[in-house]
Amino acid sequence: MSKNACFHCGLEADASKIMFDNKPFCCNGCKTVYEIFSTNDLGCYYDLQNAPGATPKDIEGKYNFLDNPKIVDQLLEFNDEDTQIITLYIPHIHCSSCIWILENLNKLNPDINSSIVNFGKKTVRVSFNFERVSLKDVVTLLSSIGYEPYISLDDYSVGKKRVDRSLIYKLGVAGFAFGNVMFLSFPEYFQVGEFWLEQFKPLFRWLMFAFSVPVIFYAAQDYFISAYKGLRSKILNIDVPIALGASVLFIRSTWEIVFDLGTGFFDSLTGLIFFLLLGKFFQQKTYTFLSFERDYKSYFPIGITKITSEDKEESIQVYDIEKGDRLLIRNEELIPVDCILIKGKARIDYSFVTGESKTVSKQSGDKLFAGGKQLDGSIEVDVLNSVEQSYLTQLWSNDVFKHDKELSFTNITNSISKRFTITILLIAFVATSFWLFTDSSKALNVFTSVLIIACPCAIALSAPFTFGNMLRILGKKKFYLKNASVIEQLAKINTIIFDKTGTITANKETTIDYEGLELTTAEESLLKSTLRGSNHPLSRSLYTLLNEHDILTLDTYQEHLGKGIEAKYQDHNIKVGSAPFVGLATDNATLNTTVHVSTNNHYKGKFTFYNKYRKGLSKLFNKLKSEYDLVILSGDNAGEKSNLTKLLPTKTKLLFNQKPEDKLEYIKYHQSEGATVLMIGDGLNDAGALAQSDVGIAISENVNVFSPACDAILDASKFNQIYNYIKASKGAIKIIKWSFALSFIYNIIGLYFAVTGQLEPVVAAILMPLSSISIVAFTTICTNIIGRKLK
Repeated sequence: MSKNACFHCGLEADASKIMFDNKPFCCNGCKTVYEIFSTNDLGCYYDLQNAPGATPKDIEGKYNFLDNPKIVDQLLEFNDEDTQIITLYIPHIHCSSCIWILENLNKLNPDINSSIVNFGKKTVRVSFNFERVSLKDVVTLLSSIGYEPYISLDDYSVGKKRVDRSLIYKLGVAGFAFGNVMFLSFPEYFQVGEFWLEQFKPLFRWLMFAFSVPVIFYAAQDYFISAYKGLRSKILNIDVPIALGASVLFIRSTWEIVFDLGTGFFDSLTGLIFFLLLGKFFQQKTYTFLSFERDYKSYFPIGITKITSEDKEESIQVYDIEKGDRLLIRNEELIPVDCILIKGKARIDYSFVTGESKTVSKQSGDKLFAGGKQLDGSIEVDVLNSVEQSYLTQLWSNDVFKHDKELSFTNITNSISKRFTITILLIAFVATSFWLFTDSSKALNVFTSVLIIACPCAIALSAPFTFGNMLRILGKKKFYLKNASVIEQLAKINTIIFDKTGTITANKETTIDYEGLELTTAEESLLKSTLRGSNHPLSRSLYTLLNEHDILTLDTYQEHLGKGIEAKYQDHNIKVGSAPFVGLATDNATLNTTVHVSTNNHYKGKFTFYNKYRKGLSKLFNKLKSEYDLVILSGDNAGEKSNLTKLLPTKTKLLFNQKPEDKLEYIKYHQSEGATVLMIGDGLNDAGALAQSDVGIAISENVNVFSPACDAILDASKFNQIYNYIKASKGAIKIIKWSFALSFIYNIIGLYFAVTGQLEPVVAAILMPLSSISIVAFTTICTNIIGRKLK
């Protein structure tokens, strides 16, 4: 950066003559931004990259429309109590400095709770206290520091950015120029005599130059910009060799036609850029396809209870919800859509949305937002709009809930890419020096061919395309992973822990017997109303069994994890759960799972559950036993021990009467002993264990209770396929290793021909994107083969 360049944005600062803190600025806007950062101890912004900012535009009065509550309400993603959340599209996001400053907005304004950047989509998700700072203030702050958000008012939508067709335009320019330059080069190729030499040779050569100018200065500009930014940040990225090779070709070719030394290499240059852009276009399209499949077709197997006009209940998939539907939201269930509370007492935990564990109470008529979790019994709501499945995906994948799990193949890729460029530059310069002394006519070809043929793009694409396609395939097989790192972690596990009730047992096929004093109609009605609010597998089974009764609106409801439920209606109270919970000594005589009931502190009786284990359970455990340590951790009594001992392999550990905190400690202890743990549970009592494990899988059986704690959601019907899914994850890792090996072999062979002068630059330009395309094709075909083996 020159001495007269603006310290903030890098533009020329001579004319403005604005100096502050011994630093030049092109305008008062940049000077103000620098002052803001300096005052708030954010000067590190300039350490990450030289002149990373943009000149802030005049914003006075520009965002007055954000004073309109109706417009603001349409723009906001979340608006409750004292917190508002909005996702803004920021076109100017381009480097690490941008990410750093945008994720430190709370230092510029302490009323901003958090801000998370999605670099790929160029968005920032801002949570702020709207009682002390308005949306207009947030947007104005962003604009004042050079990060003006793009807000579309046509349909009150944020981030509805125009489709970027720049790559298509550049590809079109490069293709047009390449075709014409090749056509004009035919006389040179075929050594045409008098007519060419005497009259049209100079004209054709200058026409080739003219066609090459827009290619080098427009079509190839992204490579030069990327290389420049990398060098300015003291980083040798993968675009440096490409920019260097293209520059040498253009300068050498221009030199030859200016001094009439030859026809130059314009055919190679235009061909190089055209084929590079073609490869880039293919990669972009393929990756967009994989992302689309992941975001919008991977519907979670989540069910919700819909109340029909006849006051009957039916379970439907969340993406079948329509505006105007009446829904029943049970205790611990996630609210899948924006809705209005109609009946019941709502105590909502919005930590899924905001990242903060703070509950809010709501009354009938209040608006409830998608992503909240009901914590106080059951409620009835009216739907305001249909569910946007991708929003639930976004909440589940929120950075707030990500574990610090390293994606080692990403780290390997980054490491290879950095070292690769240095190695290639050294080889290029050494090989060129050798040919300059032996045969100078080959030197330029060798230099350019080496820079182009050896590209780490193929290596860089291996992991994302393999993992991306595997996420898509597993999603189609009803196994939904939070992100790519889960595949890698799943391939490393050596210990698998299962919950029992609702995990290895099939609730729908369970038979139930009652033993004890007969329940009155009023007691049955109270029991049914109490069970209606619970999502525990035993509660759901028992609720379905009981006869229809008038549903009561309970005065109090409380669910004690791992123990039971208690509720009160007028002068009647009820307890449902374990024997100690209802005031009875431990029921050791029973060899099956039991649920006890007491009303008004008088013991009434017990329901005995005769569990039906999931189809293929024994076969699944026999497949897993040779490779993994298997454990059953159950909160129930040991009544099922004898049945499980007969059903499961002899080495399976069986532990009963385990409280949620016991499960957590068990996993933590074994991890300290070197175990890599996969925990499979129902997502209710197991949230802590799922979060602590290296991979946590929640089994879903039309129940809307998945939590941020789990890394994957498995449809209950696919339980017997767990071994195959783990095997597929290991297969994905093997595919990445094979594609790494293929990339290295390709580069070694390509470099041999380039260094020995047997490879023309234009041929190298064709082979380079072909190598990337071949790697993508290889990973896609291999992952699809694995996918076909899955049932």
